[in-house]
Amino acid sequence: MTTSGSLSRLDDDYVIRDEPQLRRLFHDVTSLAEEKVLGELDVHARAFIERSPFVCIGTQDAAGNADVSPRGDPPGFVCVLDAHTLAIPDRPGNNRLDSLTNILSNPAVGLLFIIPGSDDTLRVNGHARITTAPDLLEPMAIKGRSPKLALVVDVTEVFLHCAKAFKRSRLWDPAEQIHKGELPSLSKMIRDQTGAAPTSEAEMQRIDEDLEREYDRTMY
Repeated sequence: MTTSGSLSRLDDDYVIRDEPQLRRLFHDVTSLAEEKVLGELDVHARAFIERSPFVCIGTQDAAGNADVSPRGDPPGFVCVLDAHTLAIPDRPGNNRLDSLTNILSNPAVGLLFIIPGSDDTLRVNGHARITTAPDLLEPMAIKGRSPKLALVVDVTEVFLHCAKAFKRSRLWDPAEQIHKGELPSLSKMIRDQTGAAPTSEAEMQRIDEDLEREYDRTMY
């Protein structure tokens, strides 16, 4: 859905400015929604994390600028060290280091764990530290390559999140998956955005093929 130009300019009379004004729009929080928030990783949270191959990490820098970054690996790649501590390996990426530099100035993090096929999610909040401890990194090796570092998260809040967002989006429904070609390739979109797009389709195809080979070479 695309917002029209007129709607993108908000009328100040309708802008929510404080929490009481916000809460008047909603029913009271149910006791179950309040009580489900735990201070540690219980048996169900651990089981969820062990089956999850994907987590989104929300961070902020010292000025409050927000970022969300995905992390993915075989199920169970996030290690539960104890009831209050998680460890997330950092695999090769684009070297922007957005999440990592944010954590250096503001350790607060929010994690969203996802399991393919499940409409439920697990949310974990806490504070992260960056470590290069060999005894932690070596067991995280894949294809003989250990991560350069890991995030160790001291857990403060844990709770399961209901399925409404996934049911509304029909995320796992094969009928909702877009067909290949509906969107340009990642290489094409970025090159258009940066003014570096090649002039021929053959050259663009070669670049896309090179990217796939690069994925295979640098995955770990």
